[in-house]
Amino acid sequence: MRLDRFLWYARLAGSRSMAQGIARKGTLRLDGRRIDRAHAPVRVGSVLAFPWNGRVRIVRIEALPKRRGPPAEAASLYTNLESLVANPVDESEAAA
Repeated sequence: MRLDRFLWYARLAGSRSMAQGIARKGTLRLDGRRIDRAHAPVRVGSVLAFPWNGRVRIVRIEALPKRRGPPAEAASLYTNLESLVANPVDESEAAA
């Protein structure tokens, strides 16, 4: 499946053109390789890393979609790999 279609179907991008822009910007990484084209193929098990709202979002593809369904269905297509809360060790180092 094309990278831009996956981002749009999985609701990681608001529109298909936004998904193409994310891919073409050159800041997205697919399995550790920098990607600068929207038609790069993705498959189950691929890991995507890209900047999103001031953070780096890292997701692993769990299934390939057949359509752009509701948000609950889209969320089942990938697994977030980064933690959403700060590590307590990180907090104590920041205070020191």
